[in-house]
Amino acid sequence: MQPEHIIRRPIILTEKSSRLREQSNKVIFEVRRDANKIQIKDAIQALFKVGVVEVNTLVMRGKDKRMGRGYAKLHNWKKAIVTLKPGDQIQFFDEEKSE
Repeated sequence: MQPEHIIRRPIILTEKSSRLREQSNKVIFEVRRDANKIQIKDAIQALFKVGVVEVNTLVMRGKDKRMGRGYAKLHNWKKAIVTLKPGDQIQFFDEEKSE
């Protein structure tokens, strides 16, 4: 699998992900369900040119949502919490202060 196919999107706009980025140099991504930790580590290192120390994964259960008069279940998805080497950082937005 190509690295672009393994990493779906970063999860950066939640309180927990912001706290992890600031305190312990961890970044959260949504990844393919069939990707393992080694593939996720290699994909992050190839795409963002950073060092990866550790990868933790968990499968998030899909929620039940109202669709018209009935209920439907959203798909299950996999979350990867990636610990970066000290000093490495991934910038997703341009964080310049304008005065």
